[in-house]
Amino acid sequence: MNSGIPASVLADAVDTLRAAGCVFAEDEAAALGTCADDLAALETLVRRRASGEPLEQVVGYADFCGVRVRLRPGVFVPRVRSALLVHLAAEQAARRGPLGPGTPAVVVDLCCGSGALGLAVRHRVPGTDLYAADVDPVAVACARDNLGADGTRVFAGDLFDALPAGLSGRIDVLIANVPYVATPHLPLLPAEARLYEPRTALDGGADGLDVFRAVVAGAPAWLAPDGVVFSEITEAQAEAASAALLAAGLRPAVHHDPDLEATAIEGRP
Repeated sequence: MNSGIPASVLADAVDTLRAAGCVFAEDEAAALGTCADDLAALETLVRRRASGEPLEQVVGYADFCGVRVRLRPGVFVPRVRSALLVHLAAEQAARRGPLGPGTPAVVVDLCCGSGALGLAVRHRVPGTDLYAADVDPVAVACARDNLGADGTRVFAGDLFDALPAGLSGRIDVLIANVPYVATPHLPLLPAEARLYEPRTALDGGADGLDVFRAVVAGAPAWLAPDGVVFSEITEAQAEAASAALLAAGLRPAVHHDPDLEATAIEGRP
């Protein structure tokens, strides 16, 4: 905690945040106090958070799967449940390099947002040959911040159109954390998501699977012969998502983690 912020001021911040409906007001006030250089800065941060802006965007980072992910205002905040995708992708990356264990796997984080998933996989499997892409230029800039030396491998564009042609047929692990909220359900999302995250990161069309279908339709041309694509879905979407994979010539398998309340689906040639 910033020693320059008096305890009484932080107590006032807690009261303000609690009145705004922040369940973890004490923890959030402490986090904001750590980020504030002075009282005026703290007041601004508290005002932003009390207005509903996600805490992670206000403080400029999220701790996710063992890595600190830098965030910018308006960029999708990585969800705890996406740790299931990281686990599945890292497990495959560790053993599915082009020459077997010990060689770098080619991993692509499609619809990457901040780059959190690819960053976490690379943290678990050092040496991963990592690429990322997103259609949102703000997210692309954020991912480049996060991926450091690999930032030059973050591309802007619509799905596979963003990727270098040389990756075709070479991707060992494709992480596609596509938007999968059905359009009619968008008004039901928390205000933090509806008001402060890009619609392109949330809206998956009528049944939530429009972007997923586009990814799996294109995936066979980009995956290595023993490659795999992973995507996050809801349990209710498992049957339709499996059908989309089968239609694309990919074998589906559904994974569920009850502790994370997360569901993911994989597709293999």
